[in-house]
Amino acid sequence: MYKLSLTIKSLTFRNLAIALLTTSLLTACGFQLRGDYLLDDELQTLYVSSSDVHGELTRLVKLNLTRNQVNVLKYSKADIPELRILSDKLDRRTLSLFSNGQVAEYELIYSVHYQVRFTGEDAKDFRFELYRDYQDDPNLALAKSRELSLLLSEMRTSAADKILRDLARIQR
Repeated sequence: MYKLSLTIKSLTFRNLAIALLTTSLLTACGFQLRGDYLLDDELQTLYVSSSDVHGELTRLVKLNLTRNQVNVLKYSKADIPELRILSDKLDRRTLSLFSNGQVAEYELIYSVHYQVRFTGEDAKDFRFELYRDYQDDPNLALAKSRELSLLLSEMRTSAADKILRDLARIQR
């Protein structure tokens, strides 16, 4: 009976130690749950403009802002900050080739350039790039084109999230 009690206590201690170690490792590496972003009070009402008004990235940014209780205006006002998406483009770079010389793998590079303008101040410029690897196979062209479309959609979603994270970091 004493041996069983000792075994249970050692298991409990071991589980507690594992939980404590896991928690400390996650907090030490900067892990945090994503969700609502706390934007500055001045950014609670925002005008979003873009060179591609009906573009997917613009739509996703507006959707994310609305989900975070930001009032997105349809028309610009003089005293309201503006988020201007200047460009978003997809490039690719060859990473590897098949023995017959066809491209086997690409690196997709999604570049975004945008600005945040406050009344009476110079615009703050932001640029970033997202990278993904994409393996091509000419024998599965239809499936690979669908995979490429899904990858690009995921990259745009990540870009919209990054823009919101950058907005949350702006301190005035």
